[in-house]
Amino acid sequence: MAKRQDHTAEQQSVRVLKVGERVRHILSELLARQEVHDDVVSASNIAVTEVRMTPDLRNATAYVKPLLGNAEDDVVKALRQNTAFLQREVAKRLGLKFAPKLKFRKDESYAEADRIEMLLRDPKVARDLEGDLEDED
Repeated sequence: MAKRQDHTAEQQSVRVLKVGERVRHILSELLARQEVHDDVVSASNIAVTEVRMTPDLRNATAYVKPLLGNAEDDVVKALRQNTAFLQREVAKRLGLKFAPKLKFRKDESYAEADRIEMLLRDPKVARDLEGDLEDED
């Protein structure tokens, strides 16, 4: 009879984060070593900024950002075309019972951070922030 393992929600979420980080490292290594035989992927330096796993570890969304150039859409499209190869390689190196199904999306967190930074530099917002700082003293 198989032994059932009960994990707390915290243990499960830590495991999900660890597996996501391992997948990110594997993808980053594959891209850095140019093991993907695609002209668009080979011509780009691609950073895998984050991998989000579903709680059952069967799906992974990889957020990518080409470091030089603005061809984000082309890079994501090329990665999507090479998903089968990347999934096979991740499955080999990960060693889990089930290999996660990969999805690629462009990382828009940098654009969002720039937008927030621009808002904080607005003179109206800066004036309001100065008032808050004086109240704390």
